[in-house]
Amino acid sequence: MNSSSISTAAAAAPPEPQISFDVGEGGDALERMRELYLRFGDIYRVYSPSRRGYVYVINHPDDVKRVLVSNHGNYRKGFGLERVRILLGNGIVTSDGELWRTQRYMMQPMFHRRVVAQYGALIDAVTTRLIERWEQHAQRGESVNVTDEMSEVTLDFILRAIFGADLDRLAQQMGQNPFGVIIEDSARDLAFASKVYRLRKLVLEIIQRRRAETAETAATAATLDFLGMLMAARDKASGAPMGERELVDEVMTLIIAGHETAASGLNAVWYLLSQHPEAEAKLHREIDALAQTQAPSLKLSESLLFTRRVINEALRLYPPVWMMSRQSIGPDRLAGYEIPAGVELLLSPYLVHRHPKFWSDPELFQPERPEPVSDGGGPLFARIPFGAGARHCIGESLALYEMSLHVYRVGRRFRLIHPPAPPMELEAQINLRSKHPIHMQLERRRP
Repeated sequence: MNSSSISTAAAAAPPEPQISFDVGEGGDALERMRELYLRFGDIYRVYSPSRRGYVYVINHPDDVKRVLVSNHGNYRKGFGLERVRILLGNGIVTSDGELWRTQRYMMQPMFHRRVVAQYGALIDAVTTRLIERWEQHAQRGESVNVTDEMSEVTLDFILRAIFGADLDRLAQQMGQNPFGVIIEDSARDLAFASKVYRLRKLVLEIIQRRRAETAETAATAATLDFLGMLMAARDKASGAPMGERELVDEVMTLIIAGHETAASGLNAVWYLLSQHPEAEAKLHREIDALAQTQAPSLKLSESLLFTRRVINEALRLYPPVWMMSRQSIGPDRLAGYEIPAGVELLLSPYLVHRHPKFWSDPELFQPERPEPVSDGGGPLFARIPFGAGARHCIGESLALYEMSLHVYRVGRRFRLIHPPAPPMELEAQINLRSKHPIHMQLERRRP
């Protein structure tokens, strides 16, 4: 492997394969990047025909830290966001520069700890409906499609967190939940984009109707759901609210990015627990030791230390955001190599999370594995499922609360049984997810 220390002397270009291809793109992108990592180590470059230039790939936590944290001002969002922008618009995930800074500032209070803590009852309610459905399946001895169910329950939560009572009003008006197409159609192509465009129009209608309501009603809504908080947010400098387009972009970002991350993570949690009975038994002991409560507080959910370790290890092995891209604004130096201005860079949490220098037996599911630390004893950027630095995922605390409470409630009631199987097949597109739905049998544990 290449050393990742930054040299004081100029260095030749990083190693590269003797072929050219669009690294990071295509259905086999993850597998090809794994092969290149084994051959070239912590940094290499590949000539990309479609981009008419080299793409640099970094895999060492020190270089990840430099790009995402210590020298983040030298990097802007890179390629690969074109398809995402078609779906999300110019929301907080895809925007850059002053727009991103403004939107991030306006949205940050929505994810303050005291706000996140208020969503326990809602997480509990959607999980209760899932458990009630699963009770019916268990009585009939039927298996459940865990992959689809995780998508449904996480979408239900985020929609209700965003729209509040407007969701049921809209579903009644249209005869069904119009946002169901998000999980019914798994392809993220142009056909799906056209469906998302129709959803954007519905979101805009809700925004316009709310703006037409009285100030008192709008203020009440702002305390209850994300849309209300977005509409109440004000720019720090000008005091202006978000425009309609910005509001729609951020709502669509919250819906799609918010639900897919949690759904993919929970799908991996239940699959991994089904394959590791000792870890499953320890998780059940931790859950059962708590007095039964319908909606554990955020603080209580954080006390489920082993449950959190299970979730974190699932996200290490199967990070939903499996690849990030950046473009250098000015020159830099990574792993001892000169990085020119205007260069496209890729870094993959999936591969960083498996770096053999920092993770022993990196392919194994070991919830109690020690967390790697840097030589100085500080944080090491070897675990980045939610990114790092200024663009660290704004919704991490809410996602972990949602996942922890879900595992607590479901794990207290059921064991999910899946026959021993090879590692989960993966599909690495915009997000990392299981290639095929995972079906499991339900075993009741306790009332």
